[in-house]
Order: sequence, then structure tokens, then C-alpha cells
Amino acid sequence: MNKLLLGLVLVVAVACGGGPGRDIGAPGPGAYPQLGDSAPHDWGGAHPYGHQVHGIDISRWQGDIDWGRVRGSGISFAYIKSTEGGDHLDPNFNRYWREAAGARIPRGAYHYYYFCRSGAEQAAWFIRNVPRERGSLPPVLDIEWTHSKTCPGRPSPAVVKREANVFLDIVGRHYGQRPVVYTTVDFYHDNDLGDLRAEFWLRSVAGHPRRVYPGERWAFWQYTGTGIVPGISGNVDLNAFAGSRADWSRWLQTRLTR
Repeated sequence: MNKLLLGLVLVVAVACGGGPGRDIGAPGPGAYPQLGDSAPHDWGGAHPYGHQVHGIDISRWQGDIDWGRVRGSGISFAYIKSTEGGDHLDPNFNRYWREAAGARIPRGAYHYYYFCRSGAEQAAWFIRNVPRERGSLPPVLDIEWTHSKTCPGRPSPAVVKREANVFLDIVGRHYGQRPVVYTTVDFYHDNDLGDLRAEFWLRSVAGHPRRVYPGERWAFWQYTGTGIVPGISGNVDLNAFAGSRADWSRWLQTRLTR
């Protein structure tokens, strides 16, 4: 019952947006004046700052977080690193999961893919560690070249997409929502991910996604790794949602875990 009530609270919070702020671009980094960037890119006209919905993605490296200040700065969502490979759980995941919910910030979990484990193994590990909780954002598969010393191999595009689809199918069935796929410019092009059946979250810190990923549709754009958010010490990733607040509410109506 407690989980059900928590989920209902999150659904209401999502529909109301991410806190005080303006619906137009701010004169500095971020759509809200409270947000910033310690190393902003010179975007020219094709910048992310006019987007109405912004969020963060975090892991253990963010340390202690004042979630009330994060919400008050205009952040509308948080993606939290949960798992990696088939045996690693981020030590701050469970704490962040509870704290973000307590601050009424819609949150989801992401899995960092490890190429020396099968998609099925990694899906099972994610499911073992991430609650299926009403009102949560859809899961995310973070798949990129890892530069790992213990797992240096780079599978072929066919293997990459085959195993990614295994993960997406298993996790999607469990949570009732097919995961969003986060990826980087080099990985996307090296593996021709355009034909992967997925909703994308694209990293692009030096160019608009329509230029860097021509023709690809996306839900989220990670536009900086050096963002500044009140309530978080040091740099943090900032992300923009593709549409307006109204689009965000409609997206959530179909993509929240139920």
C-alpha cells in the first residue's frame, strides 16, 4: 500500500512540472536561471536552453544531495544509476531512489551495459535490484563503448544490437515499459543504431542532435556533463526533454510504470 501511495504522489508531481521557473530560455545555461554550466559550449542558435523540461542523471559520484533544492531549481526528473554488468550495484542507488521520491521528483533507473555479460544476464541483474514501482520513469539502457581494462572487446554491430534487444525485451516485459536507450555519438554511428527499435536519449555536448544524429528522433538530450544544480556539489549531467511541458505530461501518461 505504501508503494501504491508513493506512486500516486509521483504521478501528481510529474503532471505539475519541475518546480518554479520560466517557460522560455534563460539568458544563461539551462532553461531556468538557477541552473548553470561550469564549462558551457558556444551553441550559437541551436542551444538547449529554451527547452521547458530539464533533468539530471546521477551516480554515486554526486555524493550527498539536497533534493529539495534540486526540485526548487526547476529540475523535472532524475535518472539514477542502478546497476552495471551482472554483479555491480551503485552503492547510492537505493538511497537516491528513496530521497528523490521523498522530494516528489519523478525518477527512474539506468543500467550501464558491460560487453562481457549477455543481455539476459544483465537484464536479470537489473530486475533483481530495481523495484517495479508505480509512478517510476521507464528504465534506461546505457550502452556505449566502456574503455574497460577487464572487458576491452568490442562486439560487432550485429551482436551489440542482438544482445541489446534481449535486454530491452526482458526488462520491458517486467516493468511494462520498454526501456529508453541512452547512447553516445561514436557508439551510435559505429553500430548503426538507427534501426534499433528504441526510444533514444542522445548525448551531444557540442552540437544539436539534429546535426550530430541526422534523422534520428529522440526523447532526451544530454547536453552537458558539467552542469551546475543547486543542492548538488560539483558537476552533474544535465538533460533536456524534446518537447514542451504539455508534451512531457502526455509522454508520462504513456511511459510511467503502472
